Amino acid sequence: MPWQSLRITLDASRAEAFSEALMALGAISASLEDADAGSIDETPIFGEPTEPDAGLWQHCIVTALLAPDQRPVDLLAQAALAAGLAEMPAWTVETVDDQDWVRLTQSQFDPIPISPRLWIVPTWHEAPDSAALNIRLDPGLAFGTGSHPTTRLCLRWLDENIKGGESVLDYGCGSGILAIAAAKLGAGEVWGVDIDPQAIQAAAYNADMNGVNARFYTPDQAPATAAQIVVANILTNPLKALAPLLAGLTLPGGRLVMSGILEQQAHAVMQVYCKWFEFEAPAVEEGWVRLCGVKR
Repeated sequence: MPWQSLRITLDASRAEAFSEALMALGAISASLEDADAGSIDETPIFGEPTEPDAGLWQHCIVTALLAPDQRPVDLLAQAALAAGLAEMPAWTVETVDDQDWVRLTQSQFDPIPISPRLWIVPTWHEAPDSAALNIRLDPGLAFGTGSHPTTRLCLRWLDENIKGGESVLDYGCGSGILAIAAAKLGAGEVWGVDIDPQAIQAAAYNADMNGVNARFYTPDQAPATAAQIVVANILTNPLKALAPLLAGLTLPGGRLVMSGILEQQAHAVMQVYCKWFEFEAPAVEEGWVRLCGVKR
């Protein structure tokens, strides 16, 4: 019999309690995601070094996996009562076929060409071009597999601009993909920073798997050393908050490369950074923007 995937949209004040209630009532799993992801209202839940943690997203989607014999309407009614909701929220349910989830997940990730010489290749695939610079990287806990336009934009910039020996800082490193690419392309000293300790672990593992020398830190442990190239693939609001910090971490004459910015947000980000940087024309892919500024 097929499993059941239950989706409920709630505001942040109720989502976590509702998720915990579903688990207590027998849901196999429950997770939260940003209902505004991919829109101008998308926000991070982790605070940056310049500001406190933001807490949960304003609007959350609670997703729960139920066994075939569980009745969603009964479970929802009990969870709503336990979470203190006055009425049952709107919900949808879909059937999920029982299948080999590992093979299904792997089938969704093929090698990704970034340029003729640079590829992102999952470990279960053979490299399409063994002579290329192949970054071995699997989907995991940290953001950055090369499949998102913002990551590809940053990777292409590195591919076109790393000449050899540059110091590179990957701020908001996630999986470490940009730091690893910089090292493979010939950069000198390379390090990354992320507020998520799991991302630091994932990035260090990925760097080791790819045989490159790159170090990764949480913000409180990171060296205050400035770099010739700083890449930051985050989101607009954190980038605005981090402006003084990222400016200070970029050497005079160095370049700051930013993405995670929607096209309609680009001007506002450049306005915040314009006192430190001269910007080139933005690069755009699928509604996302990459900005590159030269430090005065």
